[in-house]
Amino acid sequence: MDIDIYSPDAYTNGIPHAQFAWLRNNAPVYWHALPEGGGYWVVSRHSDVIDVSRDFKTFSAEKGFVLVDDLPEDILDMARNQLLGMDPPKHSPLRRAVITRFTSRRLEQLEPAVRSIARGMMAKARDIGEVNFVESLAGDLPTAVIGSLLDIPQDMWPQMRRWSDLQTSASDPDLGGTPEEVNNASIEMGTYGFQLACERKDSGADDLISLLINQEVEGESVSEAEFASLFVQIAVAGNETTRGLISSGMYELIKRPELYRELEQNPALIPGAVEEMLRWTCPLHYFRRTATCATEIGGQVIAEGDKVVMLYSSANFDERVFENPLEFNIRRDTNPHLAFGHGIHLCLGANLARLEVKIFLEEFFREFKGMELLGEPTYIRSNMVHGFKDMPVRLLAR
Repeated sequence: MDIDIYSPDAYTNGIPHAQFAWLRNNAPVYWHALPEGGGYWVVSRHSDVIDVSRDFKTFSAEKGFVLVDDLPEDILDMARNQLLGMDPPKHSPLRRAVITRFTSRRLEQLEPAVRSIARGMMAKARDIGEVNFVESLAGDLPTAVIGSLLDIPQDMWPQMRRWSDLQTSASDPDLGGTPEEVNNASIEMGTYGFQLACERKDSGADDLISLLINQEVEGESVSEAEFASLFVQIAVAGNETTRGLISSGMYELIKRPELYRELEQNPALIPGAVEEMLRWTCPLHYFRRTATCATEIGGQVIAEGDKVVMLYSSANFDERVFENPLEFNIRRDTNPHLAFGHGIHLCLGANLARLEVKIFLEEFFREFKGMELLGEPTYIRSNMVHGFKDMPVRLLAR
């Protein structure tokens, strides 16, 4: 089989399952050439992705960041201040500082606010009827939640989403831009985060920015410059992945009316359904690591400095782990999906995303009896982000 999973065009019809299955079964550690020369190792099996994720000493996030394409040096320096681009020991104190703000107790405290935001969105959408579900519903909730958490002025929320889209969907002609525009978006977003951190230093406020910039962990405080990069990560992740999860997950339910009704009538099934949506939609196809020394994966020799790409959206359909992986099963008993990654870089906002989707579904079922597709959704043209950019629907109010 001809394998090309680097080109963004390979993903315009969703996950390229046939290519991924061939890789898992014939070349689980596969050398993939890049058009401009060189290449990278593709790791497609669930167990190998976990092994690479766990071994942060051998497989560095910091050395070359997490994207398969190398970043310009000035952007790379800034990216290394994001948690997802740090290795221990630098990574550990900062992660602990952030994770204390995403505890179960704090999420419980957030739930009424998230539900209020969701209800307001549903009421507004009810009056419109025909919408692009991705932008008008699936995208609005995570943008509002992360904007509220960070106490960002509401008139800045559209700009935050635009900066985010430029960075994560640069290869899509409808969402991206020139390399200069993409780099500028990262710099401008980081600069805005830096300004907010400076304003809220010693402020005594309780928004997420103030809580992070004014606390010490192991005698170290988060500097305004460090926070600028952290701000980019939190804001981008808070927008993109949850939007993709909600829209793609709802699409799977629309295609299966019996499952839609089952969830609508039995809310206790929603948490399990969210896990299956995560496995099935997998909002990010991959993250990269860089080998710090000569090593091997599954018997394949890896040279120092080689790029290694962990293919999450292949691992989530690994036949060795998931029974009938191509069946969308909201009652799946065991579901060790890797949609949030694994190991020390497990997504910080995983439980916040779960909460948002759970509340979204509950409030959608309360407000609407269903929705009709007005056309097939279109995917973001990206080898990294898995999600729709357009999903025209007619909402059917109760």
